[in-house]
Amino acid sequence: MDKIETDFKFIIRLDSELNQIQDFDLLLERILFEARQVVHADAGSIYIAVPVGDGNEKLAIKYSQNDTIQKKLPPGQKMIYSIFSVPINEKSISGYCGLTKELINIPDMYEIPSERSYSFNSSFDMITGYKSVSSLTVPLMSSENRLIGVIQVLNAKDSQDNIVPFSNDDEILITHFANNASIVLQRAFTTRTMILRMIKMSELRDPKETGTHVNRVAGYAVDIYDRWAYHHKISSIDREKYRDILKISSMLHDVGKVAISDAILKKPSRFTPEEFMVMQNHTIYGASLFTDTTSPVDLLAKDIALTHHENWDGTGYPGWINPNDGTPEKVNKEGKPLGRKGEEIPLGGRIVAVADVYDALCSRRVYKDPWTEDDVLMELRKLSGIKFDPELIDIFFEILPNIKQTRDQYPDALSA
Repeated sequence: MDKIETDFKFIIRLDSELNQIQDFDLLLERILFEARQVVHADAGSIYIAVPVGDGNEKLAIKYSQNDTIQKKLPPGQKMIYSIFSVPINEKSISGYCGLTKELINIPDMYEIPSERSYSFNSSFDMITGYKSVSSLTVPLMSSENRLIGVIQVLNAKDSQDNIVPFSNDDEILITHFANNASIVLQRAFTTRTMILRMIKMSELRDPKETGTHVNRVAGYAVDIYDRWAYHHKISSIDREKYRDILKISSMLHDVGKVAISDAILKKPSRFTPEEFMVMQNHTIYGASLFTDTTSPVDLLAKDIALTHHENWDGTGYPGWINPNDGTPEKVNKEGKPLGRKGEEIPLGGRIVAVADVYDALCSRRVYKDPWTEDDVLMELRKLSGIKFDPELIDIFFEILPNIKQTRDQYPDALSA
């Protein structure tokens, strides 16, 4: 069996695995990783076409990977990369690929013929000390021939780990892979769009519940979970499954706010104690929406919606409540629901609690300006072991650069 036949069989097997990933962002990350494996590339980036108004689009980087740089980092630490976008035009390699919708194979990035309209920006090589040599850039196209994005892989490696140009066989393999990846991306994009429409419904009721907010919270949640899973030696298979459903479920953490009256939800000041008691019910309303007991997403979304306002010391809300009928499951001497505490709070709820509060404190609200970063971080430290799982707070600070990078990916409209 020759190499290209073996690689095609690998791609066919991979198609099945990609179809099991439901979240759009996590699918992008996996697609970039597997694209590099298919053509034995040391590094790469994946871009998504995003609107800029007037019917035009740009390419925004979503993920960047580099095995050489990653190997220099401590175990379990993720690489930090620049967040940027490029116009879809003839001046950059990825922009030209998006414009022409054609594959571009460059043997040496520093020897691009002068007659080409595009050029290589070597500033990132200068910053990182990594030299980009060979590159292969391929468009991701929808079934309607619409540009979804662009994959760019760098530095093909031979069996002796030498950097070599990408071959004609590599072009065939990555084109086939990109075609298949585009199909599953369209499915995941449809799922993401449906979720964001639900969020948009919440946003119409509650201006604080924005698409950027829920994307940030979900991104922080996955960042925190990845590090937790590393510390707890969770298998890669189990880690991938959980992080996928966590990303989707955490986006829906406050969907129950649609059941809260406008008089409370849109109040441009702090709640009275009575109003706050009503507001607490959004956790129960949200959890009651997820009724499919055979769906991993529904099960986790239910846990997160119900418990992301529980406190580590048991003083949070709503406590031990059955969301299906609102009846208490465990009560104190006064007959009121006992609060969940410690590890009685599901992992997803404990993670989203940290992510949600961090983002709320960093963000502007009608009744407050955003806190300074120092004040936010001090508050999280102060509430460790009181409101938050202390292990998760330690993890949060371990991965703070990744948290900041996720925040940069989803800026609010006012700060964009």
